[in-house]
Amino acid sequence: MDEDTLIAEQRAFYRRRAPEYDEWWQRRGRFDRGPEETAQWQAEVSVLEAALAEFAPAGDVLELAGGTGWWTERLARFARSLTVVDSSPETLELNRRRVGRPDVRYEVTDLFEWRAAADYDVVFFSFWLSHVPATWFGRFWDLVGSLLRPDGRVFLIDNRRDPTVVLQDPFVVDEGDGVQRRRLADGSEHRVVKLFYEPAGLTGVLAEQGWRAVIGGTRFFIYGSARPAV
Repeated sequence: MDEDTLIAEQRAFYRRRAPEYDEWWQRRGRFDRGPEETAQWQAEVSVLEAALAEFAPAGDVLELAGGTGWWTERLARFARSLTVVDSSPETLELNRRRVGRPDVRYEVTDLFEWRAAADYDVVFFSFWLSHVPATWFGRFWDLVGSLLRPDGRVFLIDNRRDPTVVLQDPFVVDEGDGVQRRRLADGSEHRVVKLFYEPAGLTGVLAEQGWRAVIGGTRFFIYGSARPAV
């Protein structure tokens, strides 16, 4: 499957997944792994929140692939202005309802084709880099660089490969060569890009692309900041 076809299928998946996305994020329903695992997940989410607060995403902020708005809420506490883009109007509608801020600007767009009319002090994205095809990695980071003002900064969050394979998310049917086949609650199946990075490896790849990054990790997540090296 070529990348364009795969990305189109991925886009369709996230539009259909919008109503159940928060079940995964909040570990509810079929994603409930029991109280101990839920407590661990929530503790690590708190680590992410603290790291973002320390980063302090102030100024004019852009959120890529904003989804249902969990992190949009938190960005809005710091930002002077906040723009949120996503290819799914369904998820952005949920985002609007959650955030409830008339001053947040939303735009439905294909991130791989989009070109912004402005630049930003901060670009933020969560659980998005892992859905960028490996062959498009440089192209994506070139886009991010073009969105930043001088001294602009990036903050990212993403999945880390869960070492407890027996507890793999139940929507994953199979996986190979950076692609997962996933099944939604309605029974439909979709292929999506899914690449897992380790903190040191991602730091190194970004350095090759001309970025200085500080990436950390927990059991479930990687997270950190980056800025152009020059």
